[in-house]
Amino acid sequence: MKNSCPSLPALLLLLAFTAATSPLFAAGFADIPTDPKPGDAMISEFFEIETNRIASRNLANIETKEDWERVRDGYRRQLFEMLGLSPLPARSPLEAKVTGTTEFEDIIVENVVFESRPGLYVTGNFYRPKTQEGPLPTILYVCGHGKVKVDDISYGNKAHYQHHGTWFARNGYTCLTIDTLQLGEIEGIHHGTHHEGRWWWNSRGYTPAGVEAWNCIRALDYLETREEVDPKKFGVTGRSGGGAYSWWIAALDERIQAAVPVAGITNMHNHVIDGCVEGHCDCMYHVNTYRWDFPTIASLVAPRPLLIANTDKDRIFPLDGVVDVYQKTHRIYELLGAGDKVGLALYEGGHADTQPLRVPAFHWFERFLKGKSPNDELADTTAPKVFEIEQLKVLAEIPADERNTVIDEYFTRRVPSRIKAPESADDWRAAKDQWLKRLETKSFRAWPAKPDEIVTAEAASVTREGLQFAAYDFISQDNILLRLYLVHREGLKPADLDLVVLNVLDETTWPEFLTNVGAAFPEGFSGVSLPSLDRKAFDQERHMHESQKWAMAYVAPRGIGSTAWTDDEKEQTHIRRRFQLLGMTQDSARVWDIRRGVQALRSVAGMDKVQLWMQSQDNMAANTLYASLFEPNVHRLDLHHLPASHMEGPDYLNVLRFLDIPQAVAMAAERSRVVVYSEDEAAWKYPKAVGKLLSWDEKQFGIRKPMDSEEAP
Repeated sequence: MKNSCPSLPALLLLLAFTAATSPLFAAGFADIPTDPKPGDAMISEFFEIETNRIASRNLANIETKEDWERVRDGYRRQLFEMLGLSPLPARSPLEAKVTGTTEFEDIIVENVVFESRPGLYVTGNFYRPKTQEGPLPTILYVCGHGKVKVDDISYGNKAHYQHHGTWFARNGYTCLTIDTLQLGEIEGIHHGTHHEGRWWWNSRGYTPAGVEAWNCIRALDYLETREEVDPKKFGVTGRSGGGAYSWWIAALDERIQAAVPVAGITNMHNHVIDGCVEGHCDCMYHVNTYRWDFPTIASLVAPRPLLIANTDKDRIFPLDGVVDVYQKTHRIYELLGAGDKVGLALYEGGHADTQPLRVPAFHWFERFLKGKSPNDELADTTAPKVFEIEQLKVLAEIPADERNTVIDEYFTRRVPSRIKAPESADDWRAAKDQWLKRLETKSFRAWPAKPDEIVTAEAASVTREGLQFAAYDFISQDNILLRLYLVHREGLKPADLDLVVLNVLDETTWPEFLTNVGAAFPEGFSGVSLPSLDRKAFDQERHMHESQKWAMAYVAPRGIGSTAWTDDEKEQTHIRRRFQLLGMTQDSARVWDIRRGVQALRSVAGMDKVQLWMQSQDNMAANTLYASLFEPNVHRLDLHHLPASHMEGPDYLNVLRFLDIPQAVAMAAERSRVVVYSEDEAAWKYPKAVGKLLSWDEKQFGIRKPMDSEEAP
């Protein structure tokens, strides 16, 4: 392999050593499957286990009204955080403007724009009756994904949903219908992880759901300035994406007195196991740091009136999940003595804005914002589209200072860009301790709190051409079965070894490993299609072992090598999105696998006494770096082509809200000798500054040219 251990020949080998004498081997062998599943089946089973775990814990600690009242405010703070709204942005001046007015029969619609944050423009239409006496109940209508674009001009999805505002204005309400970020007149992005490859959204703790929630909060601020509006009688509704945004604002802001989310929520089982995540963009999801199921969000509306509306054949909001959310939310309402204030309205059909489904919403607002009886008939339930889309356009041109199109770059604060080197050892210790705590609680919270004791089961043991090879299976987490490969010179005992190097494989180094070493020991690779052995590379490895008392170990985290899942890029994307729905990321799960690989290696008889080195490359080097922060006695790290930032490297939830890879390198270098192979020496000034402050030995942290660089020695 191209990225070898410093001072080693260019290629790496496996360390082999039998585990037959390990007491853990005998005790735990029955717990390790003898028929490992393909990667696709394995990850599907993992997702099902994790989803069921989250669902079973959802609201399980709430048995009384007092229980709920004790945790409610904390849950709301967590939701603000998971939407990227903690700390809450400043309520900057709205700079609201009315850019045009149109009348139709008894309705007036005003085209309005305001800035929810400087440069973040919200365009909308404010519907009101032509004549009214005093302030009226007011509906915030949040739009779903209804694209209205002609000749490359976006009129906003508010034009698509205009009939809702018309009905409310004709029936004694005012209504503000606002555009969403992606389909507004200024077109931002909702699909960062869905198909834009912006996995750094996870690391930034960013989701466009947070933007939509904030725009709704500021929309209420704007409505409070209107004399036509009764600020004590706010309602919210919307369908599909708008249904989701109805949840955000109703859960976060108690100014909402009645809510009717339509086709905007279902449970985690539907999203993860049934695959509904594949039909949704990122605006539908919070950053699930605290591993919620969706009934927790719904329950935050209690005890205010809430009607959940859906059709029975909606493929992306399936009926069983919607009913599950309703039932669990209803239980909380009952505890609060408000069971009559939560309802479920269903109608036959698919995912569509159907007239019959709108009628229950109209009744709900009549009842809870006007005080009418639920048995009262509505004079008119029709809601035609009466305006030309040009009449509803707000902006003559896009403002030069708009930030809608780059909102993901600044909506959540990226603290690491402002981190300065510590001025004292005390400052360093305080920062380091805080970062480790935040990694545990904000980025790696999904790791098992009480993991099972590691058990290794020998899968193969072969002596060939002077090398001793072995393979060991171990369970990393929830039936994620991985294999550790080891090789060293024949006859060496652990007590004879100078060191062992654990090489963490990625998509590039796994096939190289098979070519250079694995093909010589097919006994350890059942079910793996092996290439032809590269005899020259293998002989180099064999000669290295003849001259050194070193052992090599290899582990491939989940999704790599024998546990690789689909090659389809689209399916891979949605596997990664399932991870984030479950409060983790693919990379944070692989960090856990590396930790368990270390533990598996040390469980082999005698190997816990051997000096441990670790190495990897590219994104996997960063995963290895973070794993080393949580495992004791790692003597050295060799990190090849280590990314300088999570903006380009692996994604962990929220990590860029408090540190970046250079800070992690500094923490690791205080515990282990660290060598970073990088062309960009300036990227690592932070760990160098920490080393200078703490008077590290000059070998404690080093930067070298990549071993495949033309300038490398």
